[in-house]
Amino acid sequence: MADNLIKKKGESTWYVKLAIPADVRKAFGGKAAFIQSLKTGLRSEAMNRRLPLLASWKAQIQAAREKRTSRGDGWKEEIATSARAFDDVFRQLKTGVALGEVREVAPPDPADIQELHRLIFDDTENGRRRRAEANRVYAMPGLDGEMALHNLAHQMLIETFGEVVTSVQELSPAEAGEMQGILIDPKAHKQRSPITKPRLATFREYRKGRNIAPKTIDQQESKLEKLSAFLKVGERNLDFDAVSAWLDSLKLASKTLAQYLLAGSVFWRWAMKHDARWREDFKDRANPFENHDLPQVRGKAKTDAQRTDFNLEDISKLHTAASTEGHAILADLILLGTYTGARIEELCQLKAEHVIEPDGIKSFDIVDSKTAAGIRVVPIHPALSALVNRLVEQSKGGYLVPSDSKNKYGIRSDALSKAFGRLKKAQGFGPQQVFHSIRKTVVTQLDRASVRWTLIAELVGHETGTTTMDVYSQGATAAQKLEAISKLPLLPIVPKAVQETSE
Repeated sequence: MADNLIKKKGESTWYVKLAIPADVRKAFGGKAAFIQSLKTGLRSEAMNRRLPLLASWKAQIQAAREKRTSRGDGWKEEIATSARAFDDVFRQLKTGVALGEVREVAPPDPADIQELHRLIFDDTENGRRRRAEANRVYAMPGLDGEMALHNLAHQMLIETFGEVVTSVQELSPAEAGEMQGILIDPKAHKQRSPITKPRLATFREYRKGRNIAPKTIDQQESKLEKLSAFLKVGERNLDFDAVSAWLDSLKLASKTLAQYLLAGSVFWRWAMKHDARWREDFKDRANPFENHDLPQVRGKAKTDAQRTDFNLEDISKLHTAASTEGHAILADLILLGTYTGARIEELCQLKAEHVIEPDGIKSFDIVDSKTAAGIRVVPIHPALSALVNRLVEQSKGGYLVPSDSKNKYGIRSDALSKAFGRLKKAQGFGPQQVFHSIRKTVVTQLDRASVRWTLIAELVGHETGTTTMDVYSQGATAAQKLEAISKLPLLPIVPKAVQETSE
């Protein structure tokens, strides 16, 4: 029957027949095959007539399979929850019987009792078997009979419940067997985290397609994997209480915990919009990553936790230490930061081609930054003139600042940032002062030099927060920016290159 054509005994008409796979027969009323007359005795004509029928049947089989696949495993947790509820009720009843207690419970609705009775003792082989077993137990006298009755009721209830679910959910024989195992022993079902590897992989591809930074994708995925592991170990549902317990277990600062919540919220919003199974499983549920009260840091503790700037003497001390201890590249980087206010990675991404001269004013063209406002042109401070000329001449691979960093995200400042951390620690500076603190120093110095705040924001790559300046203004001229940046004071101990420039 390779061509799916058959003839019935004694008939000349051709029929088309297609076997229904066992895993989806439930969806077709238990039928083992589709079969239909083609109303022709000519084989050549039957070959053509069979094609649309076969295509339709195969599409129905595929749709039935997709329906089962899209159901996911959420039904298992629902079954386990129901089984645990049954266990609790009957455990209380049996305990009461054993102790001779009379438990006061609200009388059930007669209509519910009648419906339950109809389901349990229906006119099927199982229904008739259950009726016979119930009659036998009813005849047992005394406490043993009452206990046996409760046991039988429990058994019949979960058995009937399983039959109903199998029919309604169109479970395959294998799924029905798994369900019965869960009903008998709810602990047999281990709650699995809905944050699965396939979901995370799909989430990753979605975000890559929207040009999210690879580092951000990796960091947030790592946080979600930690949450998933927490849910699995504790066999918890993904809800507000579980997320709250997870946050407590991390024992991290509020600022870091906020990043964990952000990762969860981003994933939740994506899943609710793009994952049909997730949307069905979590419909009508609130985002469990919202409205958490994180520990608040106040007063002195808050002040101590904030990053602080360096004063000019501090920066001079750091530059001198870098120069005398053989960290020439780090010494150059400190000067570049001191007279531009640029971020360390912005400086490390500068190439010789980024030294430009708009309106005849030598400037840095910062084309790679963490924000849109960070894309800017910054005039070169007179104190940097000789240094920049040397860096352009000595540039390797086109970059002004040499770096051996092999960061997988292409971040060139990684090793230099760590080197600065070791340097400043050796000079007695604490964790609140980092390379970024130099940027704060620059802003302070420009403010004290009476540079208007909108121009300061433009020089360091910040948005002003106003539509007028951020959207409509084309910004200051190169001359205006040079005048402003030139107001940054020289360091107390002036490097030789700076001395030569200022003489």
